[in-house]
Amino acid sequence: MEHVFIVALIIGGTALLSLPLGAWMKLAMDPGSDRMTRWTSLFGRTCGTTEEQGWKRYLVTMLIFNAIMFTVTFAILALQQYLPLNPDGMGPHDPTLVFNTAASFTTNTNLQHYSGEASMSYLSQLAGLMWLQFVSAATGIAALAALARGIAGRESVGNYMIDVQRASFLVLLPLALIVAMLMVLMGMPMTLQGSAVATTLEGATQTIARGPVAAFLTIKQLGTNGGGFFGPNATHPLENPSFWTNGLAMIAIMLIPMACVWMFGGILGRMKHATVIFAVMALFILVKITGSVTFESAPTPAFAELPVSTDTGNLEGKELRFGATGGPLWAVLTTSTSNGSVGAMHDSLNPLTGLMPMAGMWLNATFGGVGVGMINMFLYIIVAVFVAGMMVGRTPEYLGHRIEAKEVRLAILALFSHAVLILGPTALFAATSLGQATVQDPGAHGFSEILYEFTSAAANNGSGFEGLGDGTWAWNIATGIVMLLGRYLPIILPLAIVGSLMAKRRASESAGTLGVEDATFGTMLGLTVVIFGALTFLPAAALGPLAEHFSLP
Repeated sequence: MEHVFIVALIIGGTALLSLPLGAWMKLAMDPGSDRMTRWTSLFGRTCGTTEEQGWKRYLVTMLIFNAIMFTVTFAILALQQYLPLNPDGMGPHDPTLVFNTAASFTTNTNLQHYSGEASMSYLSQLAGLMWLQFVSAATGIAALAALARGIAGRESVGNYMIDVQRASFLVLLPLALIVAMLMVLMGMPMTLQGSAVATTLEGATQTIARGPVAAFLTIKQLGTNGGGFFGPNATHPLENPSFWTNGLAMIAIMLIPMACVWMFGGILGRMKHATVIFAVMALFILVKITGSVTFESAPTPAFAELPVSTDTGNLEGKELRFGATGGPLWAVLTTSTSNGSVGAMHDSLNPLTGLMPMAGMWLNATFGGVGVGMINMFLYIIVAVFVAGMMVGRTPEYLGHRIEAKEVRLAILALFSHAVLILGPTALFAATSLGQATVQDPGAHGFSEILYEFTSAAANNGSGFEGLGDGTWAWNIATGIVMLLGRYLPIILPLAIVGSLMAKRRASESAGTLGVEDATFGTMLGLTVVIFGALTFLPAAALGPLAEHFSLP
């Protein structure tokens, strides 16, 4: 019953909070009142124009802005040893690590091949990495707002520079301020002083890393970023001091991705449609949570020959303050939303429990990253509508838009690219010394470590099994490229679909039009996600987590 209560509190509470937040995000990103229009004028003066953009111009502006983000962060990380706010004298980084880190935070992935407290200056953490956690998340929200406007039949998709400011200053920053203050009140550090030096009871000297943790942690969770201030991430006692900070952090992971569904429905003016989508996503996440908590209730084989009690489930690699339930619950939430923070060592999860986070990243649409999770679900909606239309012998239509071969090809290309970015590099590294020499464990578990790393990179998640020596030049370059492609292809192609739909004459909905606001559509959408995911990734799962599970005594 304790497990059920915790899950109900986190998921149910966040779902309720997401409703008013979704309404506010719709107002902020798609304003209609005079008060919000004044914000648009202010943001327009900041960027020099309020001119509406077509989908191509919007996309080009987004890509240029993101290229600038990457360049600025690359420079800060590469030159941190010469820059201020470096009280602990952090030195230079390897160039491939600088590339990987800049790509990681620009793409909202936050895959970390380093430990922040041991290698990053405060300037790198704040002006480089934390800044990107705001603007990369804002990019996802802006892209979703643009996509929704196009589907809603607007003449343009908006203005990217105004949208990214709306998302940053009207959504992310206010939420971050509220959550950061709560985290500080709950005992999380927030200081620009250097490491503290303490004398232990035994008389030894201990250096304790600290810094502006609350500010960094807050946007890490709210923006589905996941990059930790400390190497152990949310298992570190200063990054997650108590049961209450742990619960608040999990709520922050889910809050904006859930609200994005309501924002999407609000811009479309189709809240019943949004409710169906929300229900499908919620069902998937509840299934994964149930599976992960159930599978992790079995003891770990690592303790089989040790005089250790196993009646509380698998406690290997867990933060004991949060028990056997907190770790797998966090693992599912963080990988369902492309957050990437960790509340337990994923490498120590039981094999089938480890499959649950991977499944979340393979599907990449159970709420998903801020903004982009709903965009990924839009791809499945296009495929589901097309298949349903063909089954009943009618021209497939989605909210009055005819879905034809061009749109389906683009949707399949986007979904297929996700699979290629995971399975292609995994095969290369598993078959060569590039990956074989870096795995901690042989056999199926070692394959899972490689598979998880590229899954995390392609899904822009950032978590890892961490039994992997991933700090090499090969891993830095390969995952950096996968992160960049995995971020922008699933934004470019859906916007191209919307551009194609906008160029067509919109049809009036009739009694024969496929309904998208009932359980039938929800069932069709859920089956499309499952079938596509199962057909694509089941062979890889069979070689990794499933093979490991069936090989255990």
